[in-house]
Amino acid sequence: MFKDILLVGVGSFVGGSLRMVISKYVQLAIAGSFPLGTMVVNVLGCFLIGIFASLPSDNGGISPAVRLLLTTGFCGGFTTFSTFMNENVGIIKGGDGLTTSALYVFASLALGFLAVLAGRQLVISLR
Repeated sequence: MFKDILLVGVGSFVGGSLRMVISKYVQLAIAGSFPLGTMVVNVLGCFLIGIFASLPSDNGGISPAVRLLLTTGFCGGFTTFSTFMNENVGIIKGGDGLTTSALYVFASLALGFLAVLAGRQLVISLR
């Protein structure tokens, strides 16, 4: 368990650091207020987790430890959006269907948005 925590921690550190660099670079290179840097990171993270989650684990493929480092660690630190999207693919592939996946997407986005608003309102009301 401790080894897994270290693998995820190292991957998260690298992924989070790279997220900051890429996001800032893209945002500085493109004028405007649209958060293109974050969008680029999210889409790139989805692409990478698709690759990492699909790599074979048998006959010379990657070990479960390397998969954990790359998916939960690196991609999780790079962007949790990639994990969110990968989980949706898993829901569909697992047989739970498009309806369950759509419900997960909608509920996550709606509740996440409301939670951000609630957190902001809490801070404003405490001032």
